[in-house]
Amino acid sequence: MRIVLVGPPGAGKGTQAHVLAKTLSIPHISTGDLFRANISQSTPLGLEAKGYMDKGQLVPDEVTIGMAKDRLLQPDAENGFLLDGFPRNLAQAKALDEHLTEQGIALNGVLDLEVPEDEVVKRIAGRRLCRNEGSHVFHVVYNPPAVEGVCDHCGGELYQRSDDTEEAVRTRLEVYHTETEPIIDYYRQQDLVTTISALGKVDEVTQRAVDALRARTQG
Repeated sequence: MRIVLVGPPGAGKGTQAHVLAKTLSIPHISTGDLFRANISQSTPLGLEAKGYMDKGQLVPDEVTIGMAKDRLLQPDAENGFLLDGFPRNLAQAKALDEHLTEQGIALNGVLDLEVPEDEVVKRIAGRRLCRNEGSHVFHVVYNPPAVEGVCDHCGGELYQRSDDTEEAVRTRLEVYHTETEPIIDYYRQQDLVTTISALGKVDEVTQRAVDALRARTQG
């Protein structure tokens, strides 16, 4: 099964992608992982990306596309994959289509995780991280610490990341609406999109996603 996962920041794409990939026995390929792998291995594309990143510049589409193409040609992706964070815009979506056509294959579906904008802001702006141990994450509504501002595990100070403020989240949403949402219409024209609600417990959303994908492939 070859799937693209899309949705706004805060929709839970990373969480769902990990679970879905395991459930469907296909590799989870995220943009972040692509960058980390290429940079750590000092590949030509990784070095090129690092050059841009070190200057605080955006990595050009052609570099990201090149990394994605290389990853999709690896043996574990022969029988399917789940793309998370790629494609991010129309240029990347069209490049992916061209690559898959060259390989004689096509996407089976695009899963669109839908979350109301106010819920996105609530989810992200409420996150708090421990300064001592970044993996300790709390939420002022959904997972509050026993003592406000203090990590339950080590007593460290909890803080809000600068890109988690409401203003920053709304800016990220604007970028999503401008750059990424158009790919949903692009894929909808190919009758590939299934939209599901990303509200509720993680396992509930996962079941919704699995049911939607299986219905598409069986249909």
